[in-house]
Amino acid sequence: MGESLFEQYLEQFTNTVNIQSFIVNIIVATFLTIIVQYFYLHFGNSISNRKKFASIFLPLALGTMLIITIIQSSVALSLGLVGALSIVRFRAAIKDPEELTFLFLVIGIGLATGANKPILATIAIILILFLLWMSKFIYKQEVFKTEDKMYINIRTDKVNVEEIAQLLSGILPYVELKRMDTIPTGLDVSFICKAESISQLEEVRKAIVGISDQTTLSIIDQPNLVV
Repeated sequence: MGESLFEQYLEQFTNTVNIQSFIVNIIVATFLTIIVQYFYLHFGNSISNRKKFASIFLPLALGTMLIITIIQSSVALSLGLVGALSIVRFRAAIKDPEELTFLFLVIGIGLATGANKPILATIAIILILFLLWMSKFIYKQEVFKTEDKMYINIRTDKVNVEEIAQLLSGILPYVELKRMDTIPTGLDVSFICKAESISQLEEVRKAIVGISDQTTLSIIDQPNLVV
């Protein structure tokens, strides 16, 4: 009985899914996802760990593609999948809207290839990435480079972020506020900065720690890392 049901399902799946097309779609999805990964790593402006975040792109795209392929092969499975996903809760923290944008691009790759539209997926992704690349030149958006900037995180009981920013600007040649969180004890602020020497960093350390006894400082020499 069990073998009979399995054989029926296997026959149904084989009749509705072209194995050759499925393999081609996997290859196309992998290739397009790698392109999106490269673009995100080299042209993204997120201060999160871009390399670690980009590592989920490929399994997300292929997983989405597999789900769409299965849904197309059986109406019963699609209804069961809707019921199963209704109890799943995703609580991943998205620290930057840019991260969400690239997640949608990757999911779009999975949806298009899973729907057996690899040509549409290829044209859309290439065109979208080209427009994003052009917009960086039109709006003169700066791409962060790990070799000349650093990530500075300051946690303090003070609540005047402008005072902290002015303190850093008086020492460092480049200071940009990237994030500010209000915490029960004060503020947790993050900056992208540039230092010309170790002595400047030491001066920053003394100035920031001198704000109050409750102030802590973290400096990372790669802006794509988060403490």
